[in-house]
Amino acid sequence: MTATLDTGLDKLVGAKTAKALAVNLDLYTAGDLLYHVPRRYDQRGEHTDIRSLEVGEQATVMAQVISAHSRRFRQRSGTLLEVVVGDGKGGRLTLTFFNQAWRERDLRPGRWGLFAGKVTEFRGQRQLNTPEYILLDGDETDPEQELEAFAGALIPVYPSAAKMPTWVIARCVRIVLETVEPRPDPMPSRIRVQRKLVDLPTALREIHRPSSREMLALARRRLAWDEAFAIQLTLIKRKREAAAWPARPRPRVKDGLLDAFDAVLPFTLTEGQRVVGEEISADLASPHPMHRLLQGEVGAGKTLVALRAMLQVVDNGGQAALLAPTEVLAAQHFRGIVKLLPLEEQHRVVLLTGSLGAAGKRKALSSLSSGESSIVVGTHALLYEGVDFADLGLVVVDEQHRFGVEQRDALRAKAEQPPHVLVMTATPIPRTVAMTVYGDLEVSTLAQLPSGRSPIATHVVPAVEKPAFLDRAWQRVVEEVRKGHQAYIVCPRIGGDPASEDASPSDPSDDEERRPPLAVLEVAPLLQSGPLAGLRLAILHGRLPADEKDAVMRAFAAGQIDVLVATTVIEVGVDVPNATVMLILDAERFGMSQLHQLRGRVGRGSAAGLCLLVTEAFEGTPSRERLDAVASTVDGFTLAELDLEQRREGDVLGAAQSGTRSHVRLLSLLRDRDVIGEARAEAEELLDRDPQLDAHPLLADTMARLISEDRAEYLQKG
Repeated sequence: MTATLDTGLDKLVGAKTAKALAVNLDLYTAGDLLYHVPRRYDQRGEHTDIRSLEVGEQATVMAQVISAHSRRFRQRSGTLLEVVVGDGKGGRLTLTFFNQAWRERDLRPGRWGLFAGKVTEFRGQRQLNTPEYILLDGDETDPEQELEAFAGALIPVYPSAAKMPTWVIARCVRIVLETVEPRPDPMPSRIRVQRKLVDLPTALREIHRPSSREMLALARRRLAWDEAFAIQLTLIKRKREAAAWPARPRPRVKDGLLDAFDAVLPFTLTEGQRVVGEEISADLASPHPMHRLLQGEVGAGKTLVALRAMLQVVDNGGQAALLAPTEVLAAQHFRGIVKLLPLEEQHRVVLLTGSLGAAGKRKALSSLSSGESSIVVGTHALLYEGVDFADLGLVVVDEQHRFGVEQRDALRAKAEQPPHVLVMTATPIPRTVAMTVYGDLEVSTLAQLPSGRSPIATHVVPAVEKPAFLDRAWQRVVEEVRKGHQAYIVCPRIGGDPASEDASPSDPSDDEERRPPLAVLEVAPLLQSGPLAGLRLAILHGRLPADEKDAVMRAFAAGQIDVLVATTVIEVGVDVPNATVMLILDAERFGMSQLHQLRGRVGRGSAAGLCLLVTEAFEGTPSRERLDAVASTVDGFTLAELDLEQRREGDVLGAAQSGTRSHVRLLSLLRDRDVIGEARAEAEELLDRDPQLDAHPLLADTMARLISEDRAEYLQKG
């Protein structure tokens, strides 16, 4: 039969297989499957670096059988077959099969195969429990139709699932390639020739069944180009549409509140703060809404820049709203803003959070709707129905990655005309990310730290390899407190939830997961009775009532608490200059940028800061390398580039964040910097001539396939 990209997979590969593809991989049509591109390619006789595998990941490895032996359980009936496979570089993986001793006949030493399953760990040894596998050395017992999927020298290894191994996906792809009618290439021929791109049908065929390494590279470049081009077309169109919206200009007012504020500032603005402030001031004076991203190092003074923008809007009779991701941060922003303003202006700032009492909420809402209050600081409570403004002129979103587009739109919709929007992040963004994910925003960067910031030393503490180092880490916390300073202990989990704890393994070697992450509620009492006995400890986490969280932070800021045991609720915005040491437990469970954010909570005063990354990750593992990278530099922009280098997936649009499936699979922000720049230039030129792509309907349709409307909304960062 002849099929198209829109043909359902049930008509091509059978109802049962189609259902498995839909349930396990969210693939429904021929087009979905053809854009489900291989994760990597193995070559016969080569092998996977087993040491690079992460516990918990769904992996497919090509390896050689080293040994196989079965044994009976002593205390119950049944057998356990243990097969050891190796990669020739010292990396080994154990395959375990329960009551399947017959597989020993197939899995003989010396045989090559693909083995797929979830990576677990037992007694320090990586293993796959009851993996799917296919042997590749031509034995007569191998299923011929499966081996046909790997007819070429390069063997595609697909993103797979436990019930849908890579070789079944390869067989389905082969069927689709043989039956789907190629479409005309949607890319304008001028671009294709100028950029030396292969045609789309060739690219889709070669990406799945490459005839050579050279053709694979050309196919990959074409598909990555399409993804970059689709993103840039979407972002540039949206940026131009937003730039045409009307907005009320809010120019700087001479001798207004902003001038008075600047005159009494107890410090001098950094050069970066001055330059960025002028960029924002010019945007606010425009008759079109500002859409600007302000990125900067931890402690670079972004909040001060935002406050000066808010005061410029207030000078024009408008109101400003600052949206913070947590009540702790909202309360701290509120106190900081009030402290900086003249006494006669402090009453015009209100705090609105979900935990505010009924009377306080009524008063805040009334002052906002009447215009009595000019600045509101709040959490998601600002988005609720019933929160009305007299004249909302500026929306500031702090730590913008914590909020969805819908939430920002809900706040923006509370203005009669589109308000100016400033989104801030303390997570430095590499240039290619800014161009790709934030391509519809103007970007300002604060890289210079204010004078007086103290240095922060960061060290990795290998708790398993060198237990004495952990003992010394606790001693350092005590020493800092004895000097009159304070400390943070950070855990990845709150605790107190039995459902999150691991059950005892049902099989002798079935240690399915690592132990649960360390939790605040479990660690705090152990520290109080152990290495930190005698110190004043308190806990802080997201499940505490808001008034209790605020009370804890006030007490910590006042020096009434020595050690705060907390989750990442203290990650952003928390400012206690007397805190000099942070110890992060299970540090390998945090991202590099998150670790950088966390350590920015210390070294904020005159004394030097110390950050200790406690880990059970062994030297040479990817997790440990990430921690070593964090310890090697305090430059967040350098770390952002390193983080980019270590990412595995090419879905630059962040499927996990947006919650929808994306066809963006091949574009690498690191590897494809040139492609992204070229695609943006071509998109600008094409949209100059054809703003709505009316003359390129096939291109518009194909771009829509790559960037769904939901995903396009996700891209609109403001």
